Amino acid sequence: MTLQATLFSFVNRWECDENDHLNVQFYFSRFEEADRQFRLMTGLSETLVGGRRQRHVRYHKELRTGDLVTVRSSVAFDGPHMLTVLHELRNESTGTLAATALDGYEPSAGSIKTLRQRFKEFQSPMIPEAAPKSIQTSPAGQRVTLPALLSKGAEVCFRGTVLPRHTGTDGKADDQFALGCCTDGATHVWQRTPMTHAYMSEHGLGRVAVEMKLSWITPLKIGDSIIVATGFTGAAEKTFSLRHHIFESRTNRLAATLDVVALAMDLSARSAVALPQDALSAISKTLIA
Repeated sequence: MTLQATLFSFVNRWECDENDHLNVQFYFSRFEEADRQFRLMTGLSETLVGGRRQRHVRYHKELRTGDLVTVRSSVAFDGPHMLTVLHELRNESTGTLAATALDGYEPSAGSIKTLRQRFKEFQSPMIPEAAPKSIQTSPAGQRVTLPALLSKGAEVCFRGTVLPRHTGTDGKADDQFALGCCTDGATHVWQRTPMTHAYMSEHGLGRVAVEMKLSWITPLKIGDSIIVATGFTGAAEKTFSLRHHIFESRTNRLAATLDVVALAMDLSARSAVALPQDALSAISKTLIA
């Protein structure tokens, strides 16, 4: 029962954002490739376990330009889902755990015994660092409509189109596309609070995500136009949470949701700072859930 080495990579300068660290969409792209390799090694497929319901990512340490990256993957039957695939992404130079991902599947209860036997050579226990912390595993926000969201205070923060480069080997828009849309839109979400671009620049702060849960509801294909509507879902001393909803524009069909826990980081100390009270107040007054 060992972790499988599923990815060997490197942080390129062009993948780093304004905070001078690896942008979250590229963590997801690496987990996506690690998942492809893990499926190839193990024979895990949608025929056996159904489609992936969600990918739950926690960020533990920053990755900077030039860092070596590896991912090791396994099946964790003690995870939060009926069947959980665990990915551990590390800075290979230091051995530091940089991020974890839990891929959740819900095969039939009657198949678990068979699946345990089939994947016994690829099992490992859950690690505490990968367990969901501030975002629940259970589905959320998957039955909403765009008009209902907007009436609750959510606002549109992004529009785009699925291009050939955004799709995976299955012809569907991939995780990196979803993350790219949401992270580009997120800066406009922060603008709705007192933590505007001007405020962040003046105080030497950066926008950082510490936990995310991407849930696909229906697929997107090449040519689909999308719209992202986002609202706040909670606030605490140093963090706040929000939920992005990705809709296919022509029919307003909900394609995916992305739950995010975010914070403001002192770019010199590389540590979280308390959110200003006026920001906490503004966010708390506009919660959609």
